This record gives sequence, structure tokens and C-alpha cells, in this order.
Amino acid sequence: MQTTIVTQVEAAKMGLRNFYALCKPRVTALIVFTAIIGMLMASPGMVSWQILLASTVGIAFASGAAAAFNCLIEHKIDAMMARTRARPLATGQVSHMETLLFASVLGGAGLTILYTWVNPLTMWLTLATFVGYAVIYTVFLKPATPMNIVIGGASGAMPPILGWAAVNNAVSPEALVMFLIIFAWTPPHFWALALYRREEYAKVGMPMLPVTHGEQFTLLHILLYTVILVLVSFMPYSLGMSGWLYLASAIVLNVVFMYYVIGLYRHYSDALAKTTFKYSILYLSLIFAALLLDHYLV
Repeated sequence: MQTTIVTQVEAAKMGLRNFYALCKPRVTALIVFTAIIGMLMASPGMVSWQILLASTVGIAFASGAAAAFNCLIEHKIDAMMARTRARPLATGQVSHMETLLFASVLGGAGLTILYTWVNPLTMWLTLATFVGYAVIYTVFLKPATPMNIVIGGASGAMPPILGWAAVNNAVSPEALVMFLIIFAWTPPHFWALALYRREEYAKVGMPMLPVTHGEQFTLLHILLYTVILVLVSFMPYSLGMSGWLYLASAIVLNVVFMYYVIGLYRHYSDALAKTTFKYSILYLSLIFAALLLDHYLV
């Protein structure tokens, strides 16, 4: 009897881990982090804990649901790629119906929380973001064009706008500036990954830029989009959203990013592409953290 109970508990834990993995927790964490920054930037003081909590949970649920739908749509591709073949749906640890039900319930709960305890605008913007990522990007853009990440990157850049709307029930120019930073950051971030994974993308027939246009063309576009990112990243200071602390942080972070990107352009290697990809994640986290610190300390 005790052995049976222990087995059931372990099975339940494994099931929870599988559903948690479907939500792509690291991606969701970055989305929630930038949404929280958007909330805090939207207020001169502290945001009420009720709005902060409800918005965070609602956006996290919706993001996790979108990630689960993405896994459902791409399960065959995931099973063929080394980076994704261990995902629960690709390995058969959860079924298609279980994933669909989980994503539907989680997404519905997230939208309900936002509508009920935040405001309708945030709910509708979150729903639009969900559709943009799970449907427009995953179903239509990703398999159709090598510029998929540029167009589809708009969905990934929405979290600061969602956070801003949660607090102010409006979308202001400051929120759009934060949107632009993530929008410009997405192509060099993702193309660095696509470069050292290009053989896997080619194997599954995914028209990523390194597959369709080659290494040098992709490297040139990484360099150009990083230059755009650098220019956009100074907009908070030039528009009076931030002060010297953010400016100093942005200068340092951009110098390091350009160092990696120029090195990658001049002497490509998979190892450097991996390093650039990892740094890009750190870059986005730190530049938004600097924006927040400047907002409260300067």
C-alpha cells in the first residue's frame, strides 16, 4: 500500500514537471521579468501589490499557455532537433489532448485573471500577443519566410506594453520604447542561435535565415540589427525616461554586445555564436534592470 502511494506521488510529480516544461519556463521567466519592469516603469512610485500580483500571474499563465501551444504545433519538428527532442510532448510523456487541455485551461485562467483583477485592455493585448505568437508566428510565419523572427518578434516584444497597460490602462510612448528595445534585440539574439543550429533547422525544412541565405548573409544582418539595437537602446535616455545610471549601463552593455557581434562577423565559430546567444539573454535582462534601477534611484 505504501509503495503504491509513493509511486502515485512520484508519478504526480513527474506529471507536474512535464506540464511545467511545456511552458518553457526560462522563456516565460524573461517575458514576465520584462512585463514587471513595464509595470514598475509605468508608475512614479510603487505599484499596488494587487495589480502587480494579478498581472504577473495572468501574463505568466498566458505566456506558458502560448509556449505549450507552440510545443503542440511543433511536436514533430521538436522530436527531430537535438535542442528540443527532450520536450515532454516530443518524447510522448504527455499526450496531444493533455497538452491542448492544459494550454486551454492555463491560457483561459490567465486571461480571466487579467480581465477581472487588472483591466480589459491588458487582457485584450495579452490575447493579441498570444495569437501573434502561437498562431501567426508559429503556424504561418515560421515555416514560410526566413524573416519570420523579425516579423514574429513583435509578439515577444509585447510584455513591457502589457505591464504598462496593467498599471495605467493605456499604452504610452514610454511603453513603445521598451517594446522597440526587445523588437530590435530579437533578430541578433535568435539568429546567433540559428547559426550554430542551422543543420538541425535544415534537416526539418525550417527556412531560417542561415539555411536559406547562408552564414555570411546572416552575420551581416546580425551586425546591422545590433547597430539598430544600440541606437534604440539609447532612446530612454534621449527621451528623458532615464538618467545617467541607465546611460552608463547601456554604453557598457552595448560595447560588449558589439564586441561579440563584430568578432562573430569577422571570424565565425559555433562556440562564439553560442557565447553571443548567451550574452544576448544577459544583455536584455541587465538593460531592463538598469532601466528600473535608474527609475527609482536617479
